[in-house]
Amino acid sequence: MKSYDVAVVGSGPGGYIAAIRASQLGKSVAIIEADKLGGVCLNRGCIPTKALLKSAHAVHEVDDLKELGINVDVKGVDGSVAVKRANGIADRMSKGIAFLMKKNKIDVITGYGTLKTATTIEVKTKAGTETVQAKNIIIATGANYRTFPGLEHDGKRLLGAWEALKVEELPKSVGIVGAGAIGVEFAYFWNAFGVDVHIFEMQKHLLPIEDEDSSKEVEKYYKKYGIKLHLGVEKVSAKNNGKDITITAVEGGKTIEHKFELGLIAVGMTGNIANIGLENLGIKTDRGFIVVDQNMQTNVPGVYAIGDVSGAPLLAHAASHEGVLAAEHLSGLHPHAIDKLNIAGCTYCQPQVASVGYTERALKEKGIEYSVGKMPFQANGKAVASNETAGFVKTLLGKHGELLGAHIVGTQATELIHEYSLFRTMEGIDEEIFATVHPHPTLGEFLAESVLAARGRALNF
Repeated sequence: MKSYDVAVVGSGPGGYIAAIRASQLGKSVAIIEADKLGGVCLNRGCIPTKALLKSAHAVHEVDDLKELGINVDVKGVDGSVAVKRANGIADRMSKGIAFLMKKNKIDVITGYGTLKTATTIEVKTKAGTETVQAKNIIIATGANYRTFPGLEHDGKRLLGAWEALKVEELPKSVGIVGAGAIGVEFAYFWNAFGVDVHIFEMQKHLLPIEDEDSSKEVEKYYKKYGIKLHLGVEKVSAKNNGKDITITAVEGGKTIEHKFELGLIAVGMTGNIANIGLENLGIKTDRGFIVVDQNMQTNVPGVYAIGDVSGAPLLAHAASHEGVLAAEHLSGLHPHAIDKLNIAGCTYCQPQVASVGYTERALKEKGIEYSVGKMPFQANGKAVASNETAGFVKTLLGKHGELLGAHIVGTQATELIHEYSLFRTMEGIDEEIFATVHPHPTLGEFLAESVLAARGRALNF
């Protein structure tokens, strides 16, 4: 039996970061992984999908080059090259995680871990079964596709995102059910590479958890790209016919049917809580996720859960931060609790979408007083010069100048949101952003300009 201070089950962006932080704090650490180091994010999610989106964006950039005085033509696109590149990057990054484990003296145990007690884990490896003992356990097993009757994945023609990443020979047509980040990002890639794409969403807009203005802006560009949007539909189902698939829905009161070569089912995720031994310890769960406190500790002392398996927001950067929090807490430190409203959400289509804090809809529902500042990039000198005028910066300020919410749509939205996240974390007020000199010409200067606009003081619009 091997003994450690900390055993981490799962090596995604939450698990491997938790392991490193615990090691930095002087703990002996083992990480247990049944698949590849890096988890879904690195191997089948965040990283490879962003590689695909870079390829898609390059296609659109070539189309725009003529306006910059550069005459080039796209002779053809090869989706298989883009997909192979994306998966190759994932493999390379996974090796980087292995290096980090070695650097931080973390033992990697390859196998499937099941909790037996609050201090023991049984690991099934290729060589057999071994027992790992640990004073503290961190569960970081991630999440898997959610399914509903009539919307099941079969791995053949009705795919989930991870299976879709392996499709090298791109289909002629794809029907996507679900318009969250996964559905919207795959739609962007496939459309850029010549696939006929339809999106089916039961809510009234794409990216339904985002601010409505952001959703509408993305919809405008998706229609321009030729992506067909079926929004506000009801009774959606998908069926594999063998040679193709049929997606059926009620749209505008009428039942519609569309046939496609492939279907992507992207209707949410549920935590990987089955067959990991939670029942052996009596660990509480709720609606498919492990229940944790503000320190990421379960109802069983010494056992923590981080990342997607512990519930929303299901974001890699949230998982990493939760991993640090758990490692510090079990080490006797007193880390700050996470304010989930300060965790930015990002979607990497073009134009990109990023947000932090409340939406306008949420503020209205809560009856919170606010003012709006909205600056379109069409009024930004750097954006115009760079031919990147899509989108806007929108801020929602409280009556005391506090940032209640921020929403950015544009080519660099996911890079620009950081300032607003820091602004909220530091509990800043509008006057502090006014006093910060933002470089010109930049897209980022509109972060301050939008706050000025919310106070009726916009200088450039």
